[in-house]
Amino acid sequence: EKLMTPGTPFAARLETTRYLEQYDAASDAEKFALVRRWMDTEPLPFFAELRAQRPVLVTPVCTLVTRLLDVMDVLSQPTVFTVELYQPKMKDYLMTHDDDALHTREKSIMRGFLNRDDLPKVRELVAQISRGILDAAGGRMEAVNEYCRMAPARLVQEYFGLDGADPKDLIEWSYWNQYNAFHNYPFDLISDELRQHIVARHEEVNKQLAMYLTGLIARKLVHVKGQQAGHFLLWPVYLVRKLWRLLLRKKYELQDDVVSRMLRTSYPEAVEFDIQRLGLNAGGLLIGAVETTSQAVAQVIQYLLDREALLAEAVAAARRQDPKEFDGIVWEALRFVPIGAFLFRKAAQDCALARGTAHETVVRAGTIVLAVTQSAMFDAAAFENPEEFIPGRNWYHYFHFGFGSHECLGKYVGMVMIPEMVRQVLLRPGIQARGPLDYKSGPLPEQYELSWSTNA
Repeated sequence: EKLMTPGTPFAARLETTRYLEQYDAASDAEKFALVRRWMDTEPLPFFAELRAQRPVLVTPVCTLVTRLLDVMDVLSQPTVFTVELYQPKMKDYLMTHDDDALHTREKSIMRGFLNRDDLPKVRELVAQISRGILDAAGGRMEAVNEYCRMAPARLVQEYFGLDGADPKDLIEWSYWNQYNAFHNYPFDLISDELRQHIVARHEEVNKQLAMYLTGLIARKLVHVKGQQAGHFLLWPVYLVRKLWRLLLRKKYELQDDVVSRMLRTSYPEAVEFDIQRLGLNAGGLLIGAVETTSQAVAQVIQYLLDREALLAEAVAAARRQDPKEFDGIVWEALRFVPIGAFLFRKAAQDCALARGTAHETVVRAGTIVLAVTQSAMFDAAAFENPEEFIPGRNWYHYFHFGFGSHECLGKYVGMVMIPEMVRQVLLRPGIQARGPLDYKSGPLPEQYELSWSTNA
């Protein structure tokens, strides 16, 4: 198996693996290749050994931090452990800024438009989209492209307001931005040829995305301003609300999606949120939504389908009206199969990690630091019986949406979208996998064949 089965004692694996002995015996040229292989193929026992014996592992390529408190310490110091590596990939998007005015301002603005009061509506919309895709599939589908990517792309169109484009284009634009931004670094150990291909595709799709966003904003701006002018001319109608609702509501109803909200809002010059900043943030909604959701949903579905007893428990919870219990199962599954084992940062200055502990380590400026969030989610300091699958754990100890100032902007949308997409699949009678989840030798799920009964 790619990952350990819950309940398998880490100690039993550690007696035979002894990762650090192999690591210390390897040459400097071989060390990080070993580390990366263990992170990708058997992360849980490897991380358990690191937490117990070498919580901060200094390698020739980067430094790994594996205990929860140390991971949180790294992610809580954004100007010390920076996202400098993002900047060539994302240009001037808010995610490339560390604890400065632009980052604080634009994240606050965007969180206002992603109104948490929308979440019940968003969850129902996700359910409708998901049911529609599954109903049309007729009992069998390739789930990664037809469902795991398509459903969030449809939500991007309908709720975020990035409409008027082929969903397959939205998927491709998100895919190559995610691939280049998060899977194309020295610690990814990929060939130069693949690196160049990723960069070339990223540049190509971003030209297409920029053209699309320009047209989208122009089109929606005309529509929004026309609506606002119409409402101004019809101000007496507001005095007769019943007449407004009965006769004019549909004709003049304001289009309510996130991009339209952004365009309908006036920003003082001092806020520095002009049409270019608006467009950049609109694109960020797409890039952050599709591929991350797809990976999380695909991996959780596989995790549950591969475990008969757990699947039965999840299906029973999915049938209940209150989704809380089911959501807890999804988040616990994602602890075992997260979309990434770590978050990466670059030290802006010399600093000490785990100061005052037996594993205090000085990190030099320029060092790449991997805050190993998957390891932190198995730290007994925060997780009772961390090897066991226990739904309903303390949400605040999970790292599913990051941590600190760079926590995911769309966190609350993701908190309803991911479990609801998984839930709709598990509600299909006789749901089963027709093969393994296939990554096609890359970092992201690419193919997963599912089938279910269509007999009511």
